Amino acid sequence: MMIRSFFSGALAASLLALGCAPQAQQSGSTTVESNKPGTTLRIAVIPKGTTHEFWKSVHYGAEQAAQELGNVTILWKGPVQEDDREGQIGVVQDFIVQQVDGICLAPLDSQALVPYVQEADEKKVPVVIFDSGLDDETHIVSYVATDNRVGGNLAAKRMAEVLGGKGNVVLVRYVHGSESTFQREEGFLETLKNDFPDITILSSDEYIGAKADEALSRSGQVLRRYRDDVNGIFAVCEPNATGVLGALQDLDLAGKVKFVAFDPNVPLVNGLSDGSVDGIVLQDPVKMGYLAVMTMAKHLRGGKVEKRISTGEYVATPENKETPEMQALLKPKQHGE
Repeated sequence: MMIRSFFSGALAASLLALGCAPQAQQSGSTTVESNKPGTTLRIAVIPKGTTHEFWKSVHYGAEQAAQELGNVTILWKGPVQEDDREGQIGVVQDFIVQQVDGICLAPLDSQALVPYVQEADEKKVPVVIFDSGLDDETHIVSYVATDNRVGGNLAAKRMAEVLGGKGNVVLVRYVHGSESTFQREEGFLETLKNDFPDITILSSDEYIGAKADEALSRSGQVLRRYRDDVNGIFAVCEPNATGVLGALQDLDLAGKVKFVAFDPNVPLVNGLSDGSVDGIVLQDPVKMGYLAVMTMAKHLRGGKVEKRISTGEYVATPENKETPEMQALLKPKQHGE
């Protein structure tokens, strides 16, 4: 599968040109007072967490956008763990009080963050949502993300491919309230149900948590329950998949139970070579961070932005993992490199 270019030439040109626009403009409810020569915009970027490799690559992309624009400062701050809703809410509120020029937010909860995004909008701090959506998009500038339902569709097709179209499969879920992973879960189930009637879902209601050690324990319980029947398992994000891989190894099921993951890290990428991982659905986190900041900068300078911006979905397999396109996504650059 060929990867799309890092960003389209037309989009990049328009965004970068806009980044140099000198005059203050009115855009929606936000007056851009700081758009003067020599003035630097302060854009807060708030991830779901700060420890996993995915977010470090988002950070890299955000900083790349700031460097190209030349007059943007990225304020990067988020909770350490991806289950700290109150921590993320506190970060959002803090940046509202600081009156940053704009916020790029990956919400931990599709409902819990809605009132705080509304508060930001009412206080003239525009918000671009990235990675994971909100139930109410009334008060956002744009949503920059993977089409996660399509990602789930791709995971199901890869699972069906490695199973030869028949078998018993387990889906392990992430946490309640995460819109991005919910879409992956539903896309996976939808595709298996509609296109692969000879594949049976043994379990699809187990939430195994946001931490790898928690996912290891809980997925191990699920695998023990179904070990005599399970032929394949799908994990919907990096910490989940890391835990599942560990559980498969602990139970001597690695390479025996087909495993499709979502998002890469070193153990999962190595698994494509040693036979323990059969596919990894990939996003482009660098592009996501880049376009989130570029979209906010464009909005702040009075430009029209799309309400929904897709950053692409891909599948790495043992067969295609060495191609340059897949290598760029399996090992995306990270902040600090």
